[in-house]
Amino acid sequence: MLELLKELCRLDGVSGEEDRVRDCIRRYAEPYADQIRTDALGNLIVFKRGARPTGHKLMLAAHMDEVGVIVTHVTDEGFLKFDFVGGVDRRVAIGKPVVLGPNRVPGVIGLKAIHLVSREEEKKTPKTDALYLDIGAKDREEAVRLAPPGTCGAFVGEPEELGDGFLKAKAIDDRVGCAVMLELLREDLPLDVVFAFTAQEEVGTRGAFGAAFSVTPEVALVLETTTPADLPEIEGARRVCAPGMGPVISYMDGGTIYDRGLFETLRRLAEDNCIPWQTKEYIAGGNDARTIQRAKSGVRVAALSAAVRYLHAPASVGSISDFENMLKLTRLFLREMAAAL
Repeated sequence: MLELLKELCRLDGVSGEEDRVRDCIRRYAEPYADQIRTDALGNLIVFKRGARPTGHKLMLAAHMDEVGVIVTHVTDEGFLKFDFVGGVDRRVAIGKPVVLGPNRVPGVIGLKAIHLVSREEEKKTPKTDALYLDIGAKDREEAVRLAPPGTCGAFVGEPEELGDGFLKAKAIDDRVGCAVMLELLREDLPLDVVFAFTAQEEVGTRGAFGAAFSVTPEVALVLETTTPADLPEIEGARRVCAPGMGPVISYMDGGTIYDRGLFETLRRLAEDNCIPWQTKEYIAGGNDARTIQRAKSGVRVAALSAAVRYLHAPASVGSISDFENMLKLTRLFLREMAAAL
C-alpha cells in the first residue's frame, strides 16, 4: 500500500479540482468495480459486490481533495494575490513552492523581506493579504495569461520515507484513506460495499453530503487522518494522540458524536486481534462523518484515522505502521458487518 499512497500524494487535487486524483483512483478501481460513477459534485462512487448481498447498507468514505491556494487578483507588476482553499496555517506557507493550474505553473508564496519589516511587524504573523504568489511574470499581462484569477494551486513536495517507519508527504490527508479503500477493492469482500471517494471535504465536507444522500447507507466508516500534538513541550492529554501508536478510533470530535456501538466494535476488534489503537484525548476537528450522519433519516457513523503531524501544511508526517493497521482493522470491520447487517 505504501507505493500506492506515495503515488496518490504526488497528485494535485485542491478542493473542487480533484480531477487528477479521481482519474487515478478510477483507473485502479475500475477492474474491480461492479458499478462506478462520478456524481455532480465530483465524488467517485464505487460499488462492489461481496459474498453476502446487502445492497448499499455499508459505505466506506475517504476524501480526495487537499488544501491549497486560489488566485484572486493580479497586480500590475505581475504578482498574484490569493486566498487559501481550506484551513492553512499562514505561518507554514511563507516561502513554500506551489504549482498553479492545469499546466502546473511553478510559483512561490512570497512576503516582504525581513530586512524591510518594522519591529511591530516582526512580532505578528502576516495576514493573507500581505502575501503574494511570485511566478516570475514580467507584468500583469503575462501573469494573467499563465494564472488568471480563479486558478487553483497545490503545494509541492515529493513523498519521502523518514527515520524508522515514517512517511513525509503532502496530502496524506486524506490520500491514506483513499489508499486503504483501493487496497480493499482489490480483495474478495465479505459483503456488498460502497466506496465513496469524496470531493470538497476541506471546504466544508460538501461532497460527502451528496454521496451519502444518493447512497443512503445504514452504516458508514470514515477513513481519515487526525491531528496529534506529540511535541516536546506538550504533556498529558494535550498531546491528543501520536503517530506510531495505532489507528485513532474516535468517540467524538468537533462535528460528530460517533455511534457508540460501532466505536465499541472497532475497539474490540483491535484488542482481540492485537492491533494497537488509540483515541483522541481532546475534542476538536471534524470530517465527512458530520454530514454523512445527517443524510436523510440518519446514518450510523464511525471514524478510523491515522495520527498525522502538520496537517494542512506543505508536508505532513505519519507512521507507516499506522497506515497498515488502518487497513487491517477496516478489513476486520467489514467481516464483522457482514454478520451484523
